Amino acid sequence: MSSTTINRSPISKPKSLLAKISQVSLPWRITLGYLTIMLLLPVAALLAKASTEKPSDFWRIATTPVALSTYEITFVTALVAALINGVFGVLVAWVLVRYDFPFKRFIDAAIDLPFALPTAVAGLTLATVYSENGWIGSLLAPLGIKVAFTRLGVGMAMIFITLPFVVRTLQPVLQEMEKDIEEAAWSLGASHWQTFWRVILPPLVPALLTGVALGFARAVGEYGSVVIVASNIPFKDLIASVLIIQRLEQYDYSGATVIGTVLLAISLLILLVINLLQAWGKKYET
Repeated sequence: MSSTTINRSPISKPKSLLAKISQVSLPWRITLGYLTIMLLLPVAALLAKASTEKPSDFWRIATTPVALSTYEITFVTALVAALINGVFGVLVAWVLVRYDFPFKRFIDAAIDLPFALPTAVAGLTLATVYSENGWIGSLLAPLGIKVAFTRLGVGMAMIFITLPFVVRTLQPVLQEMEKDIEEAAWSLGASHWQTFWRVILPPLVPALLTGVALGFARAVGEYGSVVIVASNIPFKDLIASVLIIQRLEQYDYSGATVIGTVLLAISLLILLVINLLQAWGKKYET
């Protein structure tokens, strides 16, 4: 009897080990297959299409004056919009976390409106409000300020769609921040501004940078709202994503692919920066 138990024991252990491996590998295979179909294959198809162009032709298309102009308008405007939301996003998140006021839940839910609202509807709304006959545009027109169908309108659309990224990134950090630290700083003679700069702001910096980076990445890829609120004129307010659509409408698939590949490369760099910021934020918290 003892010999049989000795012979069976080494067989049962590998079976249990194989069962555990199969249980772990099944979710892994599903995840890998889903990511391959939804992410890797489209990116590979774009790169494969772009690789059909000669390096000289690729460089020529990617660096045409119109393309360079769209890069400058897209990335500079997106950066300015992200920085503006970085300032006002802190203020909005602070008010939502630290103050109680009527309709607070309604306003808090309205922050996510750009996530739920179709971008085309957002562009139509902004174009209506900021046009020369709109509610806000009519007030700015006598001052010589034109928003709709200008680069300023592009910036307003990017600010509108990227605000939730900053607010929702900062809110959890502010909620976990203890107010006793601020009161201790006040008791030691620190002013409200000194308390903000030296006590409150440092823990917020990692989350703030992450929210700004996410908003910047989102603004770079925006299309639906910008195409309506802008005039889409080259060298004026034409952004890169709209240029890609214009190339496709002209059946210039190579040109659209090249512009898309350039945006993909820059977006990957942005994602790398976001991951580094998140890693730095975790290191800062620990």
